[in-house]
Amino acid sequence: MSRSVHRSPRALDSFDKAILRLVQRDNKIPQRAIGEAVNLSAAAVQRRIAAMEAAGIIRANVALLDPAAAALTITSIVEVRLIDEHAATVEAAKALFRATPEIQQCYYVTGGISFALVIVTIDMPAYEALTRRLFVENPAIESFRSLIALDRVKAETGVIIP
Repeated sequence: MSRSVHRSPRALDSFDKAILRLVQRDNKIPQRAIGEAVNLSAAAVQRRIAAMEAAGIIRANVALLDPAAAALTITSIVEVRLIDEHAATVEAAKALFRATPEIQQCYYVTGGISFALVIVTIDMPAYEALTRRLFVENPAIESFRSLIALDRVKAETGVIIP
């Protein structure tokens, strides 16, 4: 995903919210069908979606893959502690993590650790090589802890639209 962009919030009305609920479940749903579901014309739906894209509310239209079906067998949640929280150290870590394709999600967090990562790799040797490169051989990393997922119980991408 792209880097988080902070923009002024755009007020969402009930039509926008209904459209967002639908496209989060299936972004290939035809605009005509969205319009029928929310009682708007397809052209009005198209204008609203374009406006929400321009405002950064809709960041991307993507295909969600099943990691197991794509032979990615290791999912790990990793807690990373940096040696310090100086801006340069944090920004360098963010850049490294953003540039690493195996990192599916990255959060800069509070609570005694610096980052929480979700990493997906093809197998354990690939995971070990990645952790050596990202963490063990990185002087900015004080420590890391891996939690290997046994089962993907829930992995949603949608956000709640009140």
